Amino acid sequence: MYFLYFLLLCIFYSFFFFRKKINPMCKEAEKQSRTVALLERLHAKHNASRPWQETCKVVRQAMEKRGVMNAAGHQLLLNCLETLQRALKVSSLSSMTDRLESIARQNMLGSHLSPTGTECYITSDMFYVEVQLDSNGQLVDVKVAHQGENPTSCPELIQHLREKKFEEFSKHLKGLVDLYKLPGDNKLKTKMYIALQSLELDLAKMMHMFRLATNANTVETILHGSVGLLTPRSGGNLVTLQCYISPYDIFQEGSGTQLNLTDSNVPRSLGVSVSVTIEGTSAVYKLPIAPLITGSHPVDNKGTPAFSTVTNSNCVDLPACFFLKMNRPMPFSTAFIKRMSNATLIPVFETAPSLSPLYQLIVQSQLQLLEEGSSMPAPSHNMHFYSILPDQQHCYFLNGNAPIQDSHSLQGAMVSKIPFRHPAHVPLLLDIIRHQAAYNTLIGSCVRQKSIKEDSAALLQFEVCPLTDSSFGVSFQHPVNESLVCVVMEVIDSRQVSCKLYKGQSDALICTDDFITKVVQRCMSIPVTMRAIRRKAETIQADTPALMLIAQTVETMVKNNLQSSGKRMAWVEPALGATQREKRKDPEGQKKVEGYLAQGLVVEVVVWA
Repeated sequence: MYFLYFLLLCIFYSFFFFRKKINPMCKEAEKQSRTVALLERLHAKHNASRPWQETCKVVRQAMEKRGVMNAAGHQLLLNCLETLQRALKVSSLSSMTDRLESIARQNMLGSHLSPTGTECYITSDMFYVEVQLDSNGQLVDVKVAHQGENPTSCPELIQHLREKKFEEFSKHLKGLVDLYKLPGDNKLKTKMYIALQSLELDLAKMMHMFRLATNANTVETILHGSVGLLTPRSGGNLVTLQCYISPYDIFQEGSGTQLNLTDSNVPRSLGVSVSVTIEGTSAVYKLPIAPLITGSHPVDNKGTPAFSTVTNSNCVDLPACFFLKMNRPMPFSTAFIKRMSNATLIPVFETAPSLSPLYQLIVQSQLQLLEEGSSMPAPSHNMHFYSILPDQQHCYFLNGNAPIQDSHSLQGAMVSKIPFRHPAHVPLLLDIIRHQAAYNTLIGSCVRQKSIKEDSAALLQFEVCPLTDSSFGVSFQHPVNESLVCVVMEVIDSRQVSCKLYKGQSDALICTDDFITKVVQRCMSIPVTMRAIRRKAETIQADTPALMLIAQTVETMVKNNLQSSGKRMAWVEPALGATQREKRKDPEGQKKVEGYLAQGLVVEVVVWA
């Protein structure tokens, strides 16, 4: 009996064990067979070679019947569709309209086609873009209409779509969307847009008046114009004011030939420029809703316009402010930031910014600019930079932490936009921007992505230290004597840089202050200026033997011919390398001449009775 129970138990366990082993094998075989069957069905459908239109119809039906999808899956699907759209060649009417609808979706805009299918409308609450096509999908026209306006053709959008530059077209749509990212309802947004339009009309008139008064060309308008060179708003591109270019900006990179800049061929990204826009603010400001310039002629020879008085009839209170947006964030010293706030009576920053040493900000900004056109990563610099010139090699140490006053270093912050509320503020702000840009250009001229062995015997060492928010000193070893000399550069404004050379009384003369000033204002580069100073010193040293011979000849003439004649004399009193000579008269001229000769200077002696 017990044996029978034991036998039944063994049979039960054996059955259970083999079932567990066989069951997964059966499931795997069943799964594999289903996969094979599914693949056979797919192959059968593929071999049927259905028309592409029928396939599109099936896909659309499946998308319409799709269930609820989570946000991540939906975004993934959109990204896949956009990738497919970019890969497809646009060669027909349907492919063109599909691409335009896809671009509209990417920018969160609506879109629809006309009954004929040849007009595609990309729409929002505040504007719409009308793209007109022919039956073959070729572009006819692109028009933009803001609320309450008639549609007008946009040449830039036409060019981008004709050249199939869909990414550029999408950037314009994004710019139009960003223009209306304003607080309030559509009625309030319309008032803000009207205020921006009024400002744009005044700025265009200010540039016209400046040119009427000065007859300035393109470069002069950029550097000295009251509002710089104005490029009107087009599509999604805002009004641009180009206000500063360095001497190297007007030379073509590589060939070194000077660019022939005209109003029509100046790139928006050239030099320093600002865009004019309006943005919402936490405070309320009185902004013009009508042009404020009265008359069509300037009131002086600088092109200054006359503005009408701000009243409740031409201005309204809005929770917004005009802004000058930098084409790239720019370093400003705290003193210059304060000057901008004083000019507009509006703080540049709503909250106090974090300050950093100004030279560190200038270096970071310059390196970012250099990296845009270079595939090589920037080497570690530790504020040491190397400049390789045709016949010299320089090393510059930017000592931005040197104290300038109250034991504090020169501080600054990156500024990306500047608020204002009246068109008369723009010339004041542009002058401050130009002034800071000129200072930054000089300091940034030392920053290079190059490295040299520091133990090189030909390497010349320079130290650049800030002195004030608009001046700095460049210290280096005297080219002849083993002493330290310093060139102090004062950036008076964007047009003027004053230079002064400080050396020991017994040190040989290198060059004049006027010579250094002319070189700096011509090139706006510290390395080029230091090279010119050293070459000038070498020229003077090479001419020293000849100068001494001339001096001895003059000395002999003075002693032999003038001492017993009783005649008076005049002479030209020069300094080596000077460009201006000052005439002097003195009864005791002989002593003066002999004094100059003792210093090794040449004098021109003129004798008269």
